[in-house]
Amino acid sequence: MRSVGSHLIFELWGCDDSINSPEIVEQTLRELTEVAKARLLGLHLHPFSPQGVTGVAIISESHILIHTWPEIGYAAVDLFTCGEPVDPDAVVPVLKRRFNPTHVQVLQLFRGIAGD
Repeated sequence: MRSVGSHLIFELWGCDDSINSPEIVEQTLRELTEVAKARLLGLHLHPFSPQGVTGVAIISESHILIHTWPEIGYAAVDLFTCGEPVDPDAVVPVLKRRFNPTHVQVLQLFRGIAGD
């Protein structure tokens, strides 16, 4: 079975206030890019008022997104790469160290599966 890419979805619950920091979200996007062995093409962050941050790293292999809801301690992270899939076990420690969630759920989808 072949696919065009792997889409990792991380549900992070019980996060601390670091998810409200544009600086920490940016650092996390940069570190996730390294862990994914990807090439960063661009990065954009948008802090919301009164709270929350959305950040996207455009990578040559696709994208990494982080959306945060500090009021409920939740962060949604997507990591979509073409080619070789990224190992979720390499990504989770980064997310745990940066956001300190009490619970992490991981879903991996294989996108564009080519049929026979």
